[in-house]
Amino acid sequence: MIRTIRKETFFAERSVANGVVPVLLLVMQSLTVSRPEAVIFDFDGVIVDTEPLHYRSFQEVLDPLGIGFPWPEYVKTYMGFDDRDAFLEAFRARGKELDEQGLQALVASKSKIFQEVIRQGVTAYPGVVRNLTSLHASGLPLAICSGALRSDITPILAQLGIAHCFRHIITADDVRKSKPDPECYSLAFHRLLHAHPSLVSSPGKCLAIEDTPAGIRAAKLAGLNVLAVTNSYSGKELTEADYLTDSLENVRFS
Repeated sequence: MIRTIRKETFFAERSVANGVVPVLLLVMQSLTVSRPEAVIFDFDGVIVDTEPLHYRSFQEVLDPLGIGFPWPEYVKTYMGFDDRDAFLEAFRARGKELDEQGLQALVASKSKIFQEVIRQGVTAYPGVVRNLTSLHASGLPLAICSGALRSDITPILAQLGIAHCFRHIITADDVRKSKPDPECYSLAFHRLLHAHPSLVSSPGKCLAIEDTPAGIRAAKLAGLNVLAVTNSYSGKELTEADYLTDSLENVRFS
């Protein structure tokens, strides 16, 4: 299914029933993937490098409450959560209560700050716009599956000039549970299946592109193949993915 040129080889560990086994992983200099029936992109950390912007926005809300957290904790615990679950976890971890009204207020405050931040401009990861526009022009069904709010995503797509590539965008507004729950990917697949019944037949013939362990787990639980990109985590932390690359700039679909 794939042709690869090796750039870096390393061993990771994967847990199995009888213990832990080493797993050989490759970070690819080039990766050619046979054409899937559809591609579902994560957004933050895959299309754009907005995770530091989300972190900054969270801290501007949480620091005055005395429950901010450092960047390594964000990467380890919060990256992959939607805003609701991130705030709930921050309060839970500090032994504080948060009711629904308070939660909604925090989400709204963080979203307002994030909107102000992205107005300064956001840059896509290398190769993303080229791959997206090429796949869209070829007629391949595309979707976004993200834990971000729709209001966080659509202005950035417009800035990058790729909003026309996505008829189907699944966000935190559309689901009850965030990744690693598979609800978002299942919904994205069924939207694509309904819209393109002659092109899309099963999750196992579709590809998700992810950058976090939680996102990979969500996509795998929904039955999709996963291409992981090491934008946010090292390859050793993305071992559940089917394919691994250090940049979408190095990926070609044939």
